[in-house]
Formats: sequence, structure tokens, C-alpha cells
Amino acid sequence: MVRSKREPDLTDTSRRPAAKAETTNEDLSTGSGAPLVNERTLEQALGQQVRAVRRELELTVSDLASAAGISVGMLSKIENGLISPSLATLQAISSALNVPISTLFTTFEEKRDCSYVPAGQGVRIERRGTKVGHQYELLGHALGGDVVVEPYLITLSEEAVSYTGFRHAGVEFIHMLSGEVIYRHGDRTYHLRPGDSLLFDSAANHGPEELLVRPMTYLSIIIYPRQPG
Repeated sequence: MVRSKREPDLTDTSRRPAAKAETTNEDLSTGSGAPLVNERTLEQALGQQVRAVRRELELTVSDLASAAGISVGMLSKIENGLISPSLATLQAISSALNVPISTLFTTFEEKRDCSYVPAGQGVRIERRGTKVGHQYELLGHALGGDVVVEPYLITLSEEAVSYTGFRHAGVEFIHMLSGEVIYRHGDRTYHLRPGDSLLFDSAANHGPEELLVRPMTYLSIIIYPRQPG
């Protein structure tokens, strides 16, 4: 079949306009295995907060609905984030719960934690005694959450001495930046050079056993459960 010069060749994909890519949850993820976080709507956040305060006061749905002057069905829909309640209804619920109306919005307004530390401005900690010459610079801190993350830039100076008695809860990640060290963890040792990494259970005794090339620097990230209280 001979095509007219004006007839478009629909089999030529190079001439077709590029299809607009759709954004999916997978596009917003990283290579991490951590589950994605689903953003809550205002209605969902309000409902979850109302339910949490009600349960804290040991009230039933019927108790709260009666005290607020609304139906059980409406309160149930509010707690499940199915409807957007009026300000008058929210005022009635907050009065029945004996909390400020702003309390019902707190979970929606809570901020995601972020810590920024400019270069050279981390909190410095000088170790003494058996750990002389070990300089720790805290590069950030988490303000909340169930897990504590402490990232340190550790520098071992020329006068630093070896120490393998570190032991604490959680896990630790080390990434060597400069220098060389024989690093002990439990009954094993590892020769770390720039670019090498080590991830280990920090409940076992660990620390630099032989300081081969000083001064040396490495990134140490300690992660452990936050203690209540």
C-alpha cells in the first residue's frame, strides 16, 4: 500500500507525542525497604484524635455522642474520617471531652522532624581517660519518635589511644573517611580503610584496636530505641 505524502504514518512511534507519565507511590519511594507513609486527610486526623481522647477518658461512643448532643451514627462517621464535621459540632465534641478545640487538630498539624547542622557546627564532645584523643562531633539529633539516631563525626588524633570497651544498646554503623584502623567487634577484627563500612550490634564490646594511620576520621551512626519517660 502506497501512502499519501500527507497521510501520517501511525506505525512510526518516533513521531507520536510522548505520553505523560503518571506519578505513583513507587515513584516517590527510594531504594529503602521502609514502608511508604500514607498521608492522612484532615477528616481522618480529626477522627483519630477524637477517638483517642474518648478512649483515654474511657467513654463509649454512646457516652460521647449523648454528651455532645449528636447521634451515635454521626460520631461514628466522624471518628472514621468519613465526614467533615462543622465547627459547631467540633465545639460540642471538644466541650464534651473537656479539651480545647485545638486539641482535636494536633495530630494533623504535627511537624515531621528534621535536624540541620552546618559544617563544623556540630556539638563537640572530648573524651578523657582511656579514650583520650577521641573527638566526637554530634551532627544531628531526633526530637521525637520511637527511635533515637545519633550521627557522629569521630576524629582520632595523633595522641589517640586504642579502646575496645565500647558497649551500648542498639546498632551502630561506621563509614571510614580517612586513615586506617583495625576495628574490633566481639571476637573479630576488621581492617578499615577509607570507603569501608561496618554495621554491627553495639551490645558487643567494640572499638578501634590498632590505630594504623593517624589522624583518622569516620562517620558513626548509633541507633537505639527511645526510653519512655
